[in-house]
Amino acid sequence: MIRRLLLILVAAVSVLGGVLVIRTLTFRSRQVEAAPTTVTIDVTAAAERLAEVLKFRTISYQDTSDFDLAEFAALHRYLETAFPRVHQALGRETVGGASLLYTWRGADTSLAPIVLMAHQDVVPVEPGTEADWAHSPFSGAISGGYVWGRGAIDDKSNLTAQLEAVELLLARGYEPRRTVILAYGHDEEVGGLNGAARIVELLEQRGLRPAFVVDEGGAVAEGIIPGLGFPVAAVGVAEKGYLSLELSVRVEGGHSSMPPPQTAIGILARALERLERKQMPRGLRPATEAMFDYLGPELPFFARLVMANRWLFEPVIVRQFGSTAIGNAMLRTTTAPTMFQAGVKENVLPSSASAVVNFRILPGDSIGHVLEHVRRAIDDPRVEIRMLGFRSEPSPTSSVDSEHFRLIARSIRQVIPQAVVVPWLVVGGTDSRHFTRLTPDVYRVSLVRAGPGDMNRIHGTDERVGIENYGEMVRFYVQLLQHAAM
Repeated sequence: MIRRLLLILVAAVSVLGGVLVIRTLTFRSRQVEAAPTTVTIDVTAAAERLAEVLKFRTISYQDTSDFDLAEFAALHRYLETAFPRVHQALGRETVGGASLLYTWRGADTSLAPIVLMAHQDVVPVEPGTEADWAHSPFSGAISGGYVWGRGAIDDKSNLTAQLEAVELLLARGYEPRRTVILAYGHDEEVGGLNGAARIVELLEQRGLRPAFVVDEGGAVAEGIIPGLGFPVAAVGVAEKGYLSLELSVRVEGGHSSMPPPQTAIGILARALERLERKQMPRGLRPATEAMFDYLGPELPFFARLVMANRWLFEPVIVRQFGSTAIGNAMLRTTTAPTMFQAGVKENVLPSSASAVVNFRILPGDSIGHVLEHVRRAIDDPRVEIRMLGFRSEPSPTSSVDSEHFRLIARSIRQVIPQAVVVPWLVVGGTDSRHFTRLTPDVYRVSLVRAGPGDMNRIHGTDERVGIENYGEMVRFYVQLLQHAAM
């Protein structure tokens, strides 16, 4: 009997091993073949134009009364000077006060247009950190092979790279067969409700349904993922939702010499501790699974075996991948307390305390799921919960089998031949969320090269983009337009 059981066990292990190996050997690369581009541009001149654009303080503030329309108007005037052919050949409209909508009309208006997006606005520089920058954040300095300044990555480099591409194609006499729309919102950093959302409404009124949309959201990662000897070009096929909740507690105040068993601050702190301890569950969702499908075949054999057999190794993948900040963000709805307010004097018990908690919602979860989770995790009727301002559900997931995804992948590999293109889940938010009601094919791309530490430059200190890298961004848009519209 024991011998029979051992034989059965050996046979089962052999079968399992055979299945794992066969699945691994048939786990083929999904990279598209692409000949390197021969497009040449004047990178130095293009970088100088980007540097000028970075000087404009087109800042989005939470308090809309701080909005400076004059800075946006000045930027618009500069763009007219910097890209004369664009402004002669394309129609330009101002939407929502400061957003720009360009239309490059195609010869065949029966074809669905394509939309290239970027945003003009940037986040403020955190007060007190200005001296930490290698170059003043709005100087547009060119130094050490980089263009420095707030917006160099997020997102003025994509805006000007698109205009550079169109200017170059116009200079060479190209005429699009398919209409090209350039959509540049002015309030992306605060939700895009007056910019991209209004552009979408306008296009919808005109009956325009884009074939596909390309916005910011990806990057070319170098040295970020341990063990990879090649750059990974991430193309966002979905993005997380957004929700901020205000938690507040109101109690009787008084003198600090006679405190109650729990103060307003104590009650609220306990609620926040519970939220951080009781996180929403992790799991693989379609966008992240697609990333593993594309990345896995390029890995060494053992890692490839794990990726090819997620039906068996998913718990291991989730545990290992989720141990990193970016991995955790791609596997769950994240919980981030970001603001706390209470008290007016050191010896006065505050009668109220409030905090803001920001959630980035994983596709498959919803605002309703988050609210239910928060109430259950806190489990304290003394804590009031209120939704704040802008909020959005997670986006749908765009297809990686679409011809448009393959077209984007081909354009990337023509510019960076050694890059492995992978779908991914954008853990932040973009203006493209508003366009998902017009087309299922919404992709989030940027060819900004990001090494270890560079991700902290986004919304942080010393934001910059490499000059040669910026040339790659321009070439990418040239290739994309030639494939999609010419």
